[in-house]
Amino acid sequence: MKKIELLAPAGDLERLKVTLLYGADSVFIGGQKYGLRANADNFSLEEIKEGCSFAHKLGKKVHLTLNIVFHNEDMDGVYDYIRDVVDCGIDAFIVSDPFIISYIKKNYPQVEVHLSTQNSTSNYEAIHFFEEEGVDRIVLARELNKKQISEIIEKVSCDIEVFIHGAMCTCFSGRCALSNYVTNRDANRGGCAQVCRFSFTNEGEKDFTMALKDLNMASYIGDLIDIGVRSLKVEGRMRSLYYLATVIGTYREIIDSYYNNTFSEEKLKEWDYRLSRVANRETSTHYFMKEADYTDQYYTGRSEVSNQDYLGQVISYEDGYLKIYERNYFKVGDSVELFTPNGDRCVFEVTKLLDEDKNVVDVARHPDNIYYVKVDVDFPVVEYSMLMINN
Repeated sequence: MKKIELLAPAGDLERLKVTLLYGADSVFIGGQKYGLRANADNFSLEEIKEGCSFAHKLGKKVHLTLNIVFHNEDMDGVYDYIRDVVDCGIDAFIVSDPFIISYIKKNYPQVEVHLSTQNSTSNYEAIHFFEEEGVDRIVLARELNKKQISEIIEKVSCDIEVFIHGAMCTCFSGRCALSNYVTNRDANRGGCAQVCRFSFTNEGEKDFTMALKDLNMASYIGDLIDIGVRSLKVEGRMRSLYYLATVIGTYREIIDSYYNNTFSEEKLKEWDYRLSRVANRETSTHYFMKEADYTDQYYTGRSEVSNQDYLGQVISYEDGYLKIYERNYFKVGDSVELFTPNGDRCVFEVTKLLDEDKNVVDVARHPDNIYYVKVDVDFPVVEYSMLMINN
């Protein structure tokens, strides 16, 4: 049995490296043109080339978004851009506008074409049409349930990809005009202002919001594997390194445990707790098991409060000290957890803390400064290991 793919987001080169090191099989990125995350840092051609080289050395792949809805003025230079990114080594394009499919398949048959969720593909006949056009994979609309996904997989031959974690669109993905009307920023051309997350004032009443809770499919990864989904996609190209490391590392553990028959409800509770601590919104499975309803959405009283669990990114480990780039306050006596891209974890008490000049201090209170934390570990502390509070 071919193992299901874990596909991770990356808004820049460092995020690409972190997601792949923490267990993603492939990563999807946006270039500086024609993608739907214009506010992300995105990748220059040089960075795409470096990212592809990094991924390929690990035996992993890079998918590039080319998924805006093209207008006439967007056509200038698009074919040259496709040539350039193919030369950089990308493995697949994620597209939504049908005109681009035949061009890529004819001129660059070595590169896969994946139909974006922006196309909102929801039935097997539509997939048959795109299969005839040469599409290798369909990223299904996020609004389908388990039965609908299963029926589609039974009747098509191309790979099927679904989202498993992250933010959800209030409107059908790719069919939203709220941003255009309210802010004059076109969501379907990379300018989404996330108007669905605004709070709207209703005089004499509570503020109203139409935002959806985030998606979390941790409990149903086995179901998705069993019905034949080929790729599990995590949303979040603009998320932090800590968020990506935690989410990708957790889903890597879930997937692997399912295949090696070590999955358990006790482990699931731990994974769910870990995912809940890294997020700042509530989560739901939305459409997968039932018709979505008010419990999957925020209306009033919504709050998004980030916690301070993330303490710092490890730069190195020498002579019994972690050298860290501090992100949040912590102090001597705190119980903290160290975790690595290799899946190693340990909990310890902070007994000794040094500042950047190696002076003994009791508190790390200055974000973005360097600190040294005393700890003894029996596993490799590799690059991009991280430190968090132990709750």
